[in-house]
Amino acid sequence: MSESSTTAVVERVDTERRYEILVEGRRVGLTAYRDLGGRRVFFHTEIDEAFAGQGLAPQLVQQALDDVRASGMRIVPVCPYVAKFLKRHDEFTDITDRVTPDVLQWLKSQLG
Repeated sequence: MSESSTTAVVERVDTERRYEILVEGRRVGLTAYRDLGGRRVFFHTEIDEAFAGQGLAPQLVQQALDDVRASGMRIVPVCPYVAKFLKRHDEFTDITDRVTPDVLQWLKSQLG
């Protein structure tokens, strides 16, 4: 979907319910989600330690959230990194929902 100083590509992997960031074809990070109706609930983001500090996490989350917007869905930021990203990027305020106890309970049931 985009490039940075390290050539990276973001892909949505529906079968795994996550977005992955690939460098030279190797997955080096991901942000995982579950869908609740028209809401995409992000609950975990990680970048391989060997690739830390290269700007991959914000690139991954930006492109994932752009994809959510394009799909007509809304964002629920359970993941602390996604929540922090959203505080700095108010362009997603119009499609962001609060994390509620009901969403957390639902997510817990989804993740086992």
